[in-house]
Amino acid sequence: MLNARWENLEGLRKYANGIKRLNTEFPKVLPRIVNQVGRRSRTRVVRNLTKQTGLQRRVIVRAVKNVDTAKPGKLLYSLQSRGGFVRLKYFSARETRRGVSAIPFGNRQIFGGTFIMGGLFPHRHVKSWNLDGHVYRRIGNAASRRVTQVRSEVRIPDEMIRGETREAFEHEASVTMPPRVEAVIRKLLT
Repeated sequence: MLNARWENLEGLRKYANGIKRLNTEFPKVLPRIVNQVGRRSRTRVVRNLTKQTGLQRRVIVRAVKNVDTAKPGKLLYSLQSRGGFVRLKYFSARETRRGVSAIPFGNRQIFGGTFIMGGLFPHRHVKSWNLDGHVYRRIGNAASRRVTQVRSEVRIPDEMIRGETREAFEHEASVTMPPRVEAVIRKLLT
C-alpha cells in the first residue's frame, strides 16, 4: 500500500512529477526486475532438479534453457527443457557382477542383465565397438548380438513441473518479485 500526504500545493506537484516518472521509467525497469527474478529462479530450478533427478549439475545446466526474456511490452520469462528418458550413463553408472549400478532419482539401484563392457568377470574390457560408457541390455537370449541402450524413468521436462522444482519457481515469482516491484514504485514516486 502506498500512503501519500501533502499539506500544500508543492507536495501535490512533487507527487504529480513522481507519477510522470513512474509512467516513463517503470516500463523500462520492470523487464529488468522480471529478468533478475527469472535468472534467480533458474538457479533454484537447476539446484532442485539436481537433487530431484540424481543427475549431475552440469547435465541439468545444459538441459534447462531460458527461451524468453522480458523486454518492454513483453513481460515473460520462461524456462524450457526438451528430451525423453535420460540414459543411465548420466547417473554415475558402474558395472557390477549382477548388472549396472546407477543413481536415478538419487537412489542407487542395480539394473540386472545390463552391461557397459564386454568379457567375463573379473577381466572386463571395452569391446572393439565403442560403448562410450552407455549401459546396454541384450535383446532376446543371452547369446544374442543385438543390444539396446537402457534408459531411466527420469524425464527432465516432467521433473521441472513437479515437487520442489516447481515450488522453487513459483516461490520466486510469487514471493520475491512483488516486494521488488513495490520498492521500485516507491522509489519512482518519491
